[in-house]
Order: sequence, then C-alpha cells, then structure tokens
Amino acid sequence: MSDYNVRQLALDVLVRIGDQGGYSHLLIDQLLKKHRLESRDSALLTELVYGTLQRKLTLSYDLDHFVPAKKKVDRWVKWLIWLTFYQMKYLDRVPDHAAIHQAVEIAKYKGHKGIANFVNGVLRSAQRQGFPDYQKISEEGKRISVETSHPEWLVQRWLQQYGRTITEKMCQINMTHKQISIRVQPLRIAREELMIRLQADGLTVEPSVVSPQGIIVNKGNVLKQKGLAEGLFTIQDESSMLVAELMDLSPEMTILDACSAPGGKATHIAEKMIDQGVIYAYDLHQKKVRLVQQKAELLGLTSIQTNASDARMLQTLHQAETFDRILIDAPCSGLGVLRSKPDIRYHKTEQDVIQLARIQGEILEQVEPLLKKGGKLIYSTCTVDKEENEQVIQAFLQQHENYQVDPAFFMELPEFLQRSSGRTAYGLQIFPQDLNSDGFFITRLVRADR
Repeated sequence: MSDYNVRQLALDVLVRIGDQGGYSHLLIDQLLKKHRLESRDSALLTELVYGTLQRKLTLSYDLDHFVPAKKKVDRWVKWLIWLTFYQMKYLDRVPDHAAIHQAVEIAKYKGHKGIANFVNGVLRSAQRQGFPDYQKISEEGKRISVETSHPEWLVQRWLQQYGRTITEKMCQINMTHKQISIRVQPLRIAREELMIRLQADGLTVEPSVVSPQGIIVNKGNVLKQKGLAEGLFTIQDESSMLVAELMDLSPEMTILDACSAPGGKATHIAEKMIDQGVIYAYDLHQKKVRLVQQKAELLGLTSIQTNASDARMLQTLHQAETFDRILIDAPCSGLGVLRSKPDIRYHKTEQDVIQLARIQGEILEQVEPLLKKGGKLIYSTCTVDKEENEQVIQAFLQQHENYQVDPAFFMELPEFLQRSSGRTAYGLQIFPQDLNSDGFFITRLVRADR
C-alpha cells in the first residue's frame, strides 16, 4: 500500500475518532485486519493516528496561528492539516515536501481544487515561517496545555492538586511511548526461563522491580510471541501488577473482585494464590465478563468464578462477611492511561470526574458489608485525580469508623515507592513518571471491628 493510501486511511480514522466518538485502538485494529497492511504500513498508520491524536491541541493551536479566526474550515480539512503538521514537526523520516504533496492530493480527492489550494497555502506557510513558540504564552496552565496537548481544565485541576513540577512532568511523559510489561504465569513457567526464551527470540527484557512475576520489554514485539497465545504470560502494566502484590494474599482465601474486567488483576490474584481458594469476579456487562473468563482459561486458572452484576448489587448475591479480601478496581476517568489511550483526554470532562467519584463512593458503601471482620479491602483506580482517589477514601473512612488504612500497607510497598511524593495518609498515588507506567492509585483498608 502506498504512503498516500496509508495517510488517507489515517485521516479516515482520525475523523471517526475525533468527531464521531470512535475508540482509537478498536478502529485501528479493524483497519489493520481489513486491509491486511504490511508491518511497515501498519506501523506508519499507528504512528500517524496516535501521534496526531496525542498532539491534537498543540496542532490546533498551530493551525490557528496560520488561519484567520473567522475562516470557516471543514473538520476533515482540519484533521488533514493536523495530520500533516504532525509529520512535519515530529517525524524526521518524512520529508516536508512529501507530506505536503500527499496532503494536497488527498484534499483534491476528498474535496475540490479550492480546498487543495487552501491546504497547500497553510502548509507552505508553516514550512516557510516555522511553528509558533509556546514559551511566549504567559499563562502557565495555558502554556502547559498547548505544549503537551492536555485540555486546559485538566491542567488547571492538576496544578491545583499537585503543583507545577508534578503536573508538567506528568503532561510531558504522557506524550511519550510507554514501555510494555508482561506478567509471567508462574504455575507454568519461571520468570527467568521465560526471559531466556524471549532473549533467544531477539527481545531485550529485564525483570520488574515491582512484581516478582513482572518482565519489562525494552525492545522487540512481544505480542507476536507464541508464549502469549500459550498462556505462559499476559500483558499487564507494572502499576496494575502492584494491586495483587499489595493484597496480602494466601492460598484458600475467598476473594471478591467487584469490577473485574478485563481480568488482569483477577488472574494475577489466582496465580499468587496458587490457583487455590476461590475468586468471585464480577463486572457490569456480560460481554466484559467473558473477557475475564477467556483470560482465566488461557492462563489455565480454575479458581475464578465469573458473573455479570452491578457491584452495587452484590449484597443480593452474597451474605455479609463472606470475603477475606475485596478488590474494588473502581470505574474511573482513566486519566492515568493517557499514553495508551490518547483520545480519553478529549472526551472526558470535569463533570465526568465528579460523577465517577460519586459512583465510586456508592460501590464502596454497598460492597464493604461483604468483608469479614479483620479482612482487607483494596481500592484502586487508573486515574490521577484526588477527587476519585484519596477524597473517596477520606469520605468513606469518615463514615466508617470500623475501617482504617492498613498501617502495614505502606511498609509492604517497594522501597523506592515508600518515599514517593504520591504517598498520602489515604494511600499511594502513582504518577506515570514514577515507574514509566500508567498513573494509578492504590490503598488497602482493614476492617477492624471491636
């Protein structure tokens, strides 16, 4: 497939994601399967789509620099120019003249000569004059927003919650590629043996310091390794691995995973319990529950029982004080995974955060009676917002004097995280720059009824 066709495909995906609410990873997967792209073309398509999405607000600011405010520009034309700006600014291997020529050809094909002339004029102006200097933006929140393509409301919120240094580092790392990490299935293969196999296949790997099951893949495509299809390992972010590592598990326990899909944490729990005891894994939708079951079957785990249910209704399915451990990996805004899912930042609003925090509180309230006295409740999210994390826990503890943050929780953290700036009285906030992983919040509460 020619570069021209790859770029046209990229434009179609960007319009569908940006203006029609499609999910980037699903649409790209569909396109790759439909067109059976060669590896070079699929890599370019993925780079163009994710890169343009990641930099959308920056590229929009650039476009405003070259086009009068009153000029009406069709959305697909904007996406075409943003796509080309991205290549001109961030892809060294694509010559400007080639990117501009192909953009003009696409504009002719999708529009008419007038649109093609407009696109050519804007792109040539950018090539001639260069792009604007963001350091000239005087307002701090606006500058960080434009520089790192994060919505200004979100930047201002993080500035208020965490200050400039953490906010700026977080926004900057969200613009970079995230390393892949995997979790070995230790009941099938030792971590050291799997690493030797991966290295023999040309991958560059190292052991995780977060989990004794974790492996970081620094180089090579682990998705094509047959060990993945054989259930020798699964893909899991290091921050996510910390959850099961901090649950203080032992075999024969009865566990509740109240919001389980897609099943990474449930299967990790089962592995740590040597596939003994029982894990009740629930999720709201049956389709998502099937993902948990499929993952358990692939990994050869039999201790996981799945079913569909709203976490807030689990008291109708289980008696009080049934579980030794409860995991609430709560539905959240996902603001900790912006590197993997760049389109999230444009679809979420401040109101979403407020609404999700309310739901998180309701889930905690409805699930906590199911925990045994002396049992432990683990609350986690893949977001970095205080309202969804420590404020939810603070409000819960104020209403439930029989619960407290488990003092042993902090002592069990990896040593380098015990000194983390994200540690508070209510748990651990992991920022994406801390582990070069997803942003995550984890805490462990103990039910200490007298």
